[in-house]
Amino acid sequence: MGRAEMLRAYVILFLAFLYAPILLLPVFAFNDGTVIAFPLDGFTTKWFAELWTNDELHAALMNSLFVAGTSSVLAVLLGLAAARANIRYRFPAKAAAMGLIMLPLVLPEIIVGVSLLVVAVRMLGLDLSLWTVVAAHVLICTPFAIAILNASFQSLDPSLEEAAIDLGCSRAETFRLITLPLVMPGIVAALLISFTISLDEFIIAFFLTGSDPTLPVYIWSLLRFPRLIPVVMALGTILMIVSIGILVLAEWNRRRGLARTGAKDSGGFL
Repeated sequence: MGRAEMLRAYVILFLAFLYAPILLLPVFAFNDGTVIAFPLDGFTTKWFAELWTNDELHAALMNSLFVAGTSSVLAVLLGLAAARANIRYRFPAKAAAMGLIMLPLVLPEIIVGVSLLVVAVRMLGLDLSLWTVVAAHVLICTPFAIAILNASFQSLDPSLEEAAIDLGCSRAETFRLITLPLVMPGIVAALLISFTISLDEFIIAFFLTGSDPTLPVYIWSLLRFPRLIPVVMALGTILMIVSIGILVLAEWNRRRGLARTGAKDSGGFL
């Protein structure tokens, strides 16, 4: 077996190991039995029907949508300012500052969660609520937004902004009329990615949520009841489809933005 064949076999095995458990979600979500095992007991959609009658689930979903929507907007606003400063300007200790901002990408989430819990409760004396989760999710989503928006600003020709200023536009007008429309696909992509990350995040939300759990925390609580595990499978199937749809939409926006600026596509988000 040649090197190319070995690499291809490794990639196939790796993808199978990574995605096979996810593909089992819809299999057991439509299984009539409550035991997650083969052979299956029959086809049913009752677990999906139970999702519509669970008020606690609906409340957790609304909490997650609020946290994801708020944190993604704030993360993109901060990422927009940071990415523009990183690409367009030079200032002392820029590399160090950007490195610190991007640090949450490599820090273990459990370390971030415990640290923020100590800061929020012990040092600031805050009560745990959805707002503490929002603040934490802004911290972890901002580096992803910056990574995407860096590419958008790098592909933007600075001469377009210079021409607008030479023609009499102020810097604010240039940003609003020239820069913002050209980087808008990157903004949308960053918003969608940040929304997905916040919606799916569990560890930090587990430490910082108060009496109003987010959806991942609520799903974790359901795992203590074996009868409700198929409901979790049904919910996981829906979340998987929604997450894939958001990621596909974000990637489409990213590629559309590169095509508008004439830049060459070199791969995915990061």
